[in-house]
Amino acid sequence: MAAILLTDSEIDALLSMPKRVENPGAKMRAVNKHVQRDYRVVSADGKHEFALFVRQSAMLSESFSVGLRWLPKSGEDVTLARFNGPSHPHSNAIEGQRFEFVCHIHQATERYLAAGKKDEGFASPTQDYKTLNGALYSLVKRCNISGLSTQPEEPDFFE
Repeated sequence: MAAILLTDSEIDALLSMPKRVENPGAKMRAVNKHVQRDYRVVSADGKHEFALFVRQSAMLSESFSVGLRWLPKSGEDVTLARFNGPSHPHSNAIEGQRFEFVCHIHQATERYLAAGKKDEGFASPTQDYKTLNGALYSLVKRCNISGLSTQPEEPDFFE
């Protein structure tokens, strides 16, 4: 949970501002029971830094996550968005909504930050992607990120 409070307008501005991947050749690394790539991302104006992560379970192909964290110069980082695979159910704590085993997109909201919930605790089901690479393509497109070659639903990223 972030110590920083952001309005929905500030979150939208961070998500939509032009950004560029600084290390498109990032290497895959094994972390516990998954493999992960981490990209450094900078806003076009150079004022904001972000981290883009791509994570895939080594055990379950439907267990993947692609996310964008904002790294403010002062304060704790905030996960702005996370695009997950269908490997688990999700519940929106405030709304009491639950959905099971579908791809879903988490997004930070003012309401969840103010309530002290997980940054990106709110999620919505999606049919925008079905694979890890589809999730990466969707996040890059939705979050206005350049400098990384992605294609919708291309073969798995880590194969």
